[in-house]
Amino acid sequence: MITTKALPKFSRRCSFFNHRNFVPMKPILDGATTNDMAPTNSFFKSDTREAVSWSGQTRRVSQRGFLNHSRSILGWNSMEIDNVRDALRLPSLHFSTYYNDKLRRESTNKLFSSIPGYVKIVEVGPRDGLQNEKDIVPTAIKVELIKMLASSGLPVVEATSFVSPKWVPQLADAKDVMEAIRDFKGARFPVLTPNLKGFEAAIAAGAKEVAVFASASEGFSKSNINCSIEDSLVRYHEVALSASKLSIPVRGYISCVVGCPVEGMVSPSKVAYVAKKLCDMGCYEISLGDTIGVGTPGTVIPMLEAVIDVVPIEKLAVHFHDTYGQALSNILASLQMGISTVDSSVSGLGGCPYAKGASGNVATEDVVYMLNGLGVKTNVDLQKIMLAGNFIRKHLGHSSGSKTAIALSKITAHASKL
Repeated sequence: MITTKALPKFSRRCSFFNHRNFVPMKPILDGATTNDMAPTNSFFKSDTREAVSWSGQTRRVSQRGFLNHSRSILGWNSMEIDNVRDALRLPSLHFSTYYNDKLRRESTNKLFSSIPGYVKIVEVGPRDGLQNEKDIVPTAIKVELIKMLASSGLPVVEATSFVSPKWVPQLADAKDVMEAIRDFKGARFPVLTPNLKGFEAAIAAGAKEVAVFASASEGFSKSNINCSIEDSLVRYHEVALSASKLSIPVRGYISCVVGCPVEGMVSPSKVAYVAKKLCDMGCYEISLGDTIGVGTPGTVIPMLEAVIDVVPIEKLAVHFHDTYGQALSNILASLQMGISTVDSSVSGLGGCPYAKGASGNVATEDVVYMLNGLGVKTNVDLQKIMLAGNFIRKHLGHSSGSKTAIALSKITAHASKL
């Protein structure tokens, strides 16, 4: 890190471009390393071919135009979301946290060797993220959010839930949402179905993939879906049978995999039991959810070990809430265990309406930022995710729940003042 004490005295407002005694450094852009920080006087030339790489292109940048060029690129986040499509046309900014793929391949560190090269991100914001909002979000806003998320490169966007409007009024417009995105391409749009009635309604609305949700805690199952674990598994077996006849994929969720607001700690063996049941009934993937966010790597790893003993690891996903700020560390531990599917919610939206104190899901922006830094491919555009987060947060009137989005917003806001 270069501190201000190590630099010659100069005005704080970019006077290093006109200070005669200061030799400027090349900007660290697009994953540049410290080797790229060699002194250069190229900025003082009226028109030189400077390696300012955006989207893999090298552009001619004049001394006077460089700051304006940087401001136009870095300032995208300060745009009003009403102009989001204009923002999406800006060149893609590759943040310097991108890990060097060559270094990752050559590293002998066990951390890198155990982490998957590609991670699938399942976006749950439109369903799990919005279901806890008290004020009803208009259908048009939900549809626009879903389309923005799908356009970012996310392969799966959980669209809504076909539950009783009595229990989750926020998602009472499930049919209208599905109708609006029926012909939208680029991602899969699974929906949550609590029983056979919900499944039939989802299929009638055009759903091509569904999900069921069980609990590893008896107390939470009764408070959340008003039945025992065994009764819930009977319901889901009926859904799975009907789905199989129609060739509809079924995803399984398990809540309270490390802790429960009713019972406290949850035994890994209980999680493994429910996971095995869901796998046996035909769920192609099982998402393990820390519903109240109490997990740490110390509790998550034993839980995963128990589940991996009975369910193939390629069928497992993780779903962490960030109540205690442990979500990213739990995801990293899961990746080291071999998990390659992660659930997340744009801008950290969400919580659980039946789990007091449960804060939002881990933010998609933060997950993508971390995976980029690990050299893990996601095919997700961080800029577009941030735009989607700004869009929905602006409507909800909430501040962002993503530390990445907050930090980059401050950086770009500062750059726009230069």
